Parts: sequence; C-alpha cells; structure tokens
Amino acid sequence: MDRNLYLQTIKDTIAAGPFQDTWDSLSRFEVPQWYKQAKFGIFIHWGVYSVPAFESEWYSRNMYIQGSQAYEHHLQTYGPHSEFGYKDFIPLFTADQFDANEWADLFQQAGAKYIMPVAEHHDGFQMYRSDLSVYNAYEMGPKRDLLGEMKQAFEERDLVLCASSHRAEHWFFMSHGKEFESDIQEPLKLGDFYWPAQPEPDHHDLFGSPPNEEFLEDWLLRTCEIVDRYQPRVVYFDWWIQNAVFKPYLRMFAAYYYNKAHQWGVPVAINYKHDAYMFGTAVPDVERGQFADLKPYYWQTDTAVAKNSWCHTANNSYKSSVEIIRDLVDIVSKNGSLLLNIGPRADGSIPQEDRQILLDIGSWLQVNGEAIYGTTYWRVSGEGPTQIVEGQFQDGEAKPYTSQDIRFTVKGSALYATVMVYPENGEVSIQSLGTHAPHFTGLIRSIQVLGHEEVPQWERTDHALVIRTSSVSSETPVVFKLELD
Repeated sequence: MDRNLYLQTIKDTIAAGPFQDTWDSLSRFEVPQWYKQAKFGIFIHWGVYSVPAFESEWYSRNMYIQGSQAYEHHLQTYGPHSEFGYKDFIPLFTADQFDANEWADLFQQAGAKYIMPVAEHHDGFQMYRSDLSVYNAYEMGPKRDLLGEMKQAFEERDLVLCASSHRAEHWFFMSHGKEFESDIQEPLKLGDFYWPAQPEPDHHDLFGSPPNEEFLEDWLLRTCEIVDRYQPRVVYFDWWIQNAVFKPYLRMFAAYYYNKAHQWGVPVAINYKHDAYMFGTAVPDVERGQFADLKPYYWQTDTAVAKNSWCHTANNSYKSSVEIIRDLVDIVSKNGSLLLNIGPRADGSIPQEDRQILLDIGSWLQVNGEAIYGTTYWRVSGEGPTQIVEGQFQDGEAKPYTSQDIRFTVKGSALYATVMVYPENGEVSIQSLGTHAPHFTGLIRSIQVLGHEEVPQWERTDHALVIRTSSVSSETPVVFKLELD
C-alpha cells in the first residue's frame, strides 16, 4: 500500500465533510438508534496470545519481564527467549477448529445483538487481511481472513459486526525484550512485528514516552483500513489512546469514520475510555465496572465471563451466569449496554464454560428480553439496599443483591420491574410505585410475570405496590410487566 496516498485519501474524506476533525464538528455525533436498542453485545479476545494461554492476553509483554511468572513459565515451557520468542507462537495459532457460522449461531442463541472481535491487540498481530503489515492472520498462522469470515456469518444472522483496536499500546508493549538477550533487538523499523518497542511509561502517564509521528500515522492507517475493509458499526478503543499526542489523530479518525458511515448511510459509533474523546463525540465505556446511578447519556460496560483474564487461559476463574444477568439488568436500567467478553481457544473452539454462560443468558433473555431490548430508562433506575461501587475494575466480587433490589425499564405503555433476587415467600414490595411515591402517580391496568402463567395478586398502598405470587420461583431475576394507563 502507498501509505502517503492513503493518508491523503483520509484527509480528503475529512475535508469533504460533513464531519471535520474538530471537537465542535464531532459534537454533532448522535448515538445510533440501533445501538441504544441492542443493549447486549459480545466481545471476543482471541489471538496469538491464546496459544500460550497463560495468565492473560498480556503474555506478549509479560513474558519478557525478567522474574515475572510469565517469564519463568516461558523459560520452562518453551526455552530461552532468544530461541523461542513471541513471534514463534504465530505458526501455532492455527484456528483449525474455527467456524464462524458456529460462533454466530451460539451468539444468536445467547441473545446478543452486536459482536466485537478484537481486530488487533497490543501484541500487534492483525486478525484480518491487511495491506499494511504481513503480520496478519491472512498471511500467517491460520492464513485466513478471520474478521472477514466473522462479518459474513454474523451479518447473515442480523448480528452487527463491530471491531476493537488495541494497537495504541503496541508503542511500548514489547519494550522489555530489549533488556536482555531475546528475539526483540535493534534495529527495529516500521513493518517489523516488534516495532517500535519503546520504553514503557507509567501505567497512568498521559505524557511519558509519547508516540512519534511515524507510529501515530501507522495507527491511523491501520484503524481506517479496518473501517474501509469491514465497515464495522462500532469501533472500540482501549485505554492508552488518551495519551495527549493521540488527540489530533483521534479527531481525524472520528471524522473519517463518521464521514464514511454517512456515505454508507449506516449510523456508527466509537467507544472510548476515560476522556480520550471529548464528551458527546463518542460513547463512553467503563472497563469491568458500572455507574452507580442513572445517566442521561448512553454508555457501555465492557467486562468478561472470566474474572482474571480476557483471553482463554488454563486457569480462568469464571463468574456465574446469574451474576452477569443481574449486571445486565442493572446496566440497562441506567441507560447502558453490556459488552460481555469470551475467550476462544487458539484453535477457534469456544470453551464449555464460556459457552454455557452464553446459553444461560440467552435462555433468560428469550423469556425476559422484552424488558431489555428496545427499552429506555424510567424516572429512576431502581430501588433497594445494594449500592453499586462506581468506576472501573469493580467486578471482582458478585454484588450482594437482595429481594428488595428492583430495576426499572420502560417501553411504550409497559413499565418493567425486574426483581434481582426473587423472594421465597413470593411477596414483592415496590416502594417507587406506592400511591404517595413521587415517581409515579398514574394508573396500573394489569400486571403479569414474564415466563409464568400465574396472574399475580397486587395492591397499591401509600408506601408501595405489593405483588404476591404463589408459584413463581427462580434463581435468576424475575420481571413484572406493568401495563399503564
């Protein structure tokens, strides 16, 4: 590819509008309606790091940190780093059991509406066909356009293809390999797998070790190539793009992407963390965490079925499906969406634990999905004693929900009240719907329990709407559908 010509094409597309690469122009972005209605997506961390399947998807960095568990594991399992480096895992990444149609069927059964494969992780290996580097799945490893196969299979089942790029962190990700005798040594140049391997900044340093223009332009070209080749409906960026020098390139990418989407006639969005993008120009994302309260703007949580890793490892510690369903309910009630990650094995097969969690969620959504899909937030998101700890990396422990914890969504004339833990005695008291409650003074025409034939008994007192059932029992959240006048 002629990089200069492609860069000029990007600039010309921006100049032609309607979006320019300024925050003022990009603030005209609107969250796509399909995205706000979807509510549930699947994230996929799958790549060369799935071969060693040790600790996490950061193996390519950690294996070069002397004295770390990954470093010692690598020595004992594969030998000296100078003889077997990270690049030597590429031929072992075969994807010989990968079937995009099988994945798509499973994701459809799970009730997901959009799918977010990692197109390129920090390790720098592209999971798609690329004209910018030979270190991609089409030319090495599986020698297949994995992202392209997914796109076709997903779209045949009305699943929306999205894509994530974690390329920004590659600026420093392989740097520790220069500190001892390994396969990461100078000279490194543009196009090399390990390039640029610059000194690693402090984890939260927005200014240390800033990428140079060559790397930033390469980042922009790679990301735009994903857009042009696969037309993803959402592009997700990981954390390090908030580094100050990325700002002009983030604006350029957004303007290019939004303008291309305008040409396609398809609304799209960008996910970002922290304050990488100006508020209102893209959709904020909270990694492994939630907001404590209802937000007036649309947002997303990205988390994983495993607590310890985003990719498949031999020792993944899994959440329960009930825990994840409750989080989904809480997030949607607060005007958010859940992007749930799974980690396929290197051969492309999906572990049984990941698969079962997805099927459990799908079974619940098949019955209760009308309280999730296409809904919006109510006057309050919920009630009950359980307080959500706000912010990222708060999903290590299951939240202690009780039968008093209830979450609300609304669609048309229906108000949905989801009871997080259904009480054994079958009596639910909803304080937000009492006759003296400030949130609702209207009329309730009828109440039904989704997925259950029993017609519940109910009455409104000054302090609460009291609903009684005798046969309803469930380990998962129970949804009451209230038809309002």
